[in-house]
Amino acid sequence: MKSCQIVDLGLIGYANAYALQKRLVAARKADAVGDVLLLCEHTPVITQGRNGKREHLLVSENVLRQRNVEFYETSRGGDVTYHGPGQLVGYPILQLGAIRKDVVWYVRMLEEVMIRTTREFGICAEREAGKTGIWVPGEKKEFIRSSPRGEQPAEIAAEKLGAIGVHISRWVTSHGFAYNVSTDLRNFDLIVPCGIAGRKATSLEKLLGRAVNGKEVAPKMVRHFGDVFGLEIGAGTKEELLGMLEPREQMVALPA
Repeated sequence: MKSCQIVDLGLIGYANAYALQKRLVAARKADAVGDVLLLCEHTPVITQGRNGKREHLLVSENVLRQRNVEFYETSRGGDVTYHGPGQLVGYPILQLGAIRKDVVWYVRMLEEVMIRTTREFGICAEREAGKTGIWVPGEKKEFIRSSPRGEQPAEIAAEKLGAIGVHISRWVTSHGFAYNVSTDLRNFDLIVPCGIAGRKATSLEKLLGRAVNGKEVAPKMVRHFGDVFGLEIGAGTKEELLGMLEPREQMVALPA
């Protein structure tokens, strides 16, 4: 069984995490490091994927500055999303070619990891056809009046619990998933989440009606990640990871 090192970065700015991902991708392509899953929470940030539309950011950059929310354009797939404290973000840096060369399968399996994790909390999350991420039934709305039959229940739109946006180069993966544990959902009002109008984000804390800590969720997510991708999980630290990267990078930088 192939191994994968889990490294928890804690609370980290998006730019720093993105820079580390790029270093790891280069090292993974060169087989200088093995598979790695980075876990983290971000300081408040809105990111736009390479297929995203700027109009899905609903406020000006001045408003973002007032709210202390950063904005970055990224190389991942997908549209616009929000990251912030209380959200468990996972960045797998995998040599997918050694697992299965299938991008759609990879995205479905990231969904499966989040679905299985959610099930452990007694909540049934599902996929939606034509969309990425995982969804749960939305709150029931009040009845709407519809003639000639009188009152009819309004359609209940599913709410998004976990989002996915990935990038794959030479079958090495980067970016990944974002799972709302205790996220401040008000910040999703600044955007059209994932470019899907009329849909809301939700969180595990909101669904359970109690406080939930990311440390309660992360071990379950890691276990299911290993099971789904057939990887033996080992824990590492950021310092150990950087210690592996830096000598390799210095060797590459030396003149021939």
